[in-house]
Amino acid sequence: MDRKVIDRLCSPTTRQPLSLLDATALKAVNQAIAANTVSKADGAPRTQPLGAALVTRDRKELFPVDDGIPVLLAEEAIDTAQIADFPEK
Repeated sequence: MDRKVIDRLCSPTTRQPLSLLDATALKAVNQAIAANTVSKADGAPRTQPLGAALVTRDRKELFPVDDGIPVLLAEEAIDTAQIADFPEK
């Protein structure tokens, strides 16, 4: 994703700025998804691994990036507290 675009994005729920999720955290998220322990904000399980994601400044919420397009819908948010090995940074 273009850095200029990322710098203008914010969470639709908290209005915090977003940044691209690092590889270590993305791996932890995808392991949790594979273990069927990740739910989206709407309560539906997240079953597809993430190729990329954006995370809030406080690292408590993330949003998927599908085919290079950020999915900034409140119901698609993933609470990072449900991911056991999610690095705080």
